[in-house]
Amino acid sequence: MTDEADKLFAKLDSDARRNGYFLNPDSDFTMELMEGLVANEKRFGYQACPCRLAAGDRKEDLDIICPCDYRDADLEDFGACYCALYVSREIAEGKASAQPIPERRPVKREERPQFKDRPHAEAPSGLSHPVWRCRVCGYLAARDEPPSICPVCKATKDRFERFM
Repeated sequence: MTDEADKLFAKLDSDARRNGYFLNPDSDFTMELMEGLVANEKRFGYQACPCRLAAGDRKEDLDIICPCDYRDADLEDFGACYCALYVSREIAEGKASAQPIPERRPVKREERPQFKDRPHAEAPSGLSHPVWRCRVCGYLAARDEPPSICPVCKATKDRFERFM
């Protein structure tokens, strides 16, 4: 285990607990994921999911930067995200075990969230600013530009989409 992986684990575990998420209780497995995230941060400049093949281009990989765009849906449907870093309360407490998760990420580039053309809803009359939505956690911000960092999940500005 590297010091960097230990620090990353401490940060992600703290963020997860504060925001109602749980990391996989299998410490050896989880630390391997931390090592993968650290390696991808060094290699690409961002923490691409270590269980997926990253393109090495931030825009191409935007949907698989940890926490990925698919985490919450995977947790809801399967009790764990694709790489099983994030797990349900039942798995975290040892009442259930993580099972294989099917890949939810579209194979076709144009079907991925960051490349979909989405019509923007017209702003309701009287709304003074556009509304931005964090694609990771759903946080909404009404302002001219999205926040640099999501105050809830710490996703970066490029993980926001115009919502209204």
